[in-house]
Amino acid sequence: MVQEEKTALLVIYTGGTIGMMKDAKTGALVPFDFGNIYEQMPVLKNFGYTIDFISFDPLIDSSNMKPAFWIRLAQIIEDAYENYDGFVVLHGSDTMAYSASALSFMLENLNKPVVFTGSQLPMGVIRTDGRENFLAAIEVAAARDEDLAMVPEVCIYFENQLMRGNRTTKFNAEHFNAFVSGNYPLLAEVGVHIKYKKSNINRPNFKKLKVHTQLDYNVSILKLFPGISENVVKSTLAIPGLKALILETFGSGNAPTDSWFIQALEDAINKGLIIYNVTQCKSGSVDIGRYETSLDLGRIGVVGGYDITTESALAKLMYLMGEGYSKERVIELLQTSIRGEMTIEN
Repeated sequence: MVQEEKTALLVIYTGGTIGMMKDAKTGALVPFDFGNIYEQMPVLKNFGYTIDFISFDPLIDSSNMKPAFWIRLAQIIEDAYENYDGFVVLHGSDTMAYSASALSFMLENLNKPVVFTGSQLPMGVIRTDGRENFLAAIEVAAARDEDLAMVPEVCIYFENQLMRGNRTTKFNAEHFNAFVSGNYPLLAEVGVHIKYKKSNINRPNFKKLKVHTQLDYNVSILKLFPGISENVVKSTLAIPGLKALILETFGSGNAPTDSWFIQALEDAINKGLIIYNVTQCKSGSVDIGRYETSLDLGRIGVVGGYDITTESALAKLMYLMGEGYSKERVIELLQTSIRGEMTIEN
């Protein structure tokens, strides 16, 4: 643990828009030099924190984010965990919800903040949202409540809102408020003051951090659409080595009732495939059997995902299967909230 009273934070720059600025000579966007951060942002000195920086080399555009990078990020946090009070991860916004979801499952018994943030405009642009996002993420990562971390979980901070990481989806590529948490309330709102919603935040469990780095990538996503063909469905189900399929359904978990469609899914399930029903809607929950168009899915063994996001469902499946659980245990845990990733109403 950090011996001195001074709060210590580690900022991990993986890549993305927030870490770019215009070169004074060429005008081209180049990576921000975090070694000179106090010159670029002297306001950081006012916090009185010890802030260290690590940058991925090479930097990763978020469109190129892969599970291997999640593992690397988790290992960096594991190695530094005892030396810092909180972590800020600077990440491209396009796949941030996937990465934050993955880290939430990989970092079991997390008792310190891991705050993801980024920006829609580069740090070096005059109207950038990166500066405020970065400064607020630093404040959140350092915040204490009765000498305990205020937000001891993986979260995303973007445009005045702090959200649980495994509840978020990027929904806007144009505006600064790029993320939505459609099925879970905010952890905090930032204005003149940061207003934490303590009842929405996971509390510390005081257990030792356990980092999981075995992920199984044999997962795919099939988004239903009107007129989806038998060939598309059967080709997806026949992917070599496929162990689990996220089925993005309509509304509250509804799907076509064509006999060929139901039979194809049933055959795949009988051969061992896990099919996880997740709604395409940004808000709302899967309720298999609520409408006639989902009755057959429940009958053949499709697993309902409640209000989990697609991003979180993908990460959760990779994590659970990577742990080597039996199919029955994976199905059980898919219907259990293990990191606050979904709401299960009794």
